[in-house]
Amino acid sequence: MEKGVHLPLTLAYTALGQLPASFTWADHKGINYLSTIRNQHIPVYCGSCWAMGSTSALADRWNIKQSVKLPQIMLSVQNVISCGNDATSCGTCNGGDDGPVYQYAKDFGIPHESCSNYMAVDTSCNDHEPITKTNKPNCYTCSPGRAGCEAIEAGDHRRLFVSGFGKCSGYDHMKQEIYQNGPISCGIDATDKMEKYKGGIYSEAGAHSIDHIISVVGWGVDAATKDEYWIVRNSWGTPWGEDGFMRIVTSKNTGPAGTANNAIEQECAFGLVDRFAAN
Repeated sequence: MEKGVHLPLTLAYTALGQLPASFTWADHKGINYLSTIRNQHIPVYCGSCWAMGSTSALADRWNIKQSVKLPQIMLSVQNVISCGNDATSCGTCNGGDDGPVYQYAKDFGIPHESCSNYMAVDTSCNDHEPITKTNKPNCYTCSPGRAGCEAIEAGDHRRLFVSGFGKCSGYDHMKQEIYQNGPISCGIDATDKMEKYKGGIYSEAGAHSIDHIISVVGWGVDAATKDEYWIVRNSWGTPWGEDGFMRIVTSKNTGPAGTANNAIEQECAFGLVDRFAAN
């Protein structure tokens, strides 16, 4: 699965030997920097994992950048499906890629969820056309009675922008990028077995066809088995897995669970958050 075109980035990372054995942005120095768990499958099924994995990681990174100065943000996935796809062909409810989402965030910015709530449907994005079930502008509001709905001007609402974006595939690069800047988005083979995951340290041999995008928020080591795992946030709601999360083995795990991790280290990406502003 191609991730789109990425800017060449040269970043200063903490040396691998200096990284902690366990690390997560869900509990860094007693603070949870993570944005909320989302569910791409309601109110109807929509294959928007590519948008949820990337926007959730970006929202986390803004929380980190701001040291969680309230309010925390949740970015509009519907805006990405509608306006983002019009701008960068990032994807629809039939699937997409996270790379062009970061490009969209760089060129146009992604507004708050309250600008365009998640509908789980494909719509067009035209600020100058009537707002209907099939046309949703970048940001809008509706009034009672016959007043109807109207677009909110770009200068009157804030958007999250990134200054650059890139790839961070592979065990070493993933750890360094997560530790230095925050959660990342990664492709994974979402098999039938993975859909039934209820908890524990996950491993699945033979799963290597990437068809889903999640975010990786950290890593850890099981105290009992010594299995090393990635901490994954999915977009299937809190009923799935461990309250919406999964622990899946790393490629360098030496514990009994092995190293088969559904190709999670093969295609990962990130965006460097810059500002949450009107322009």
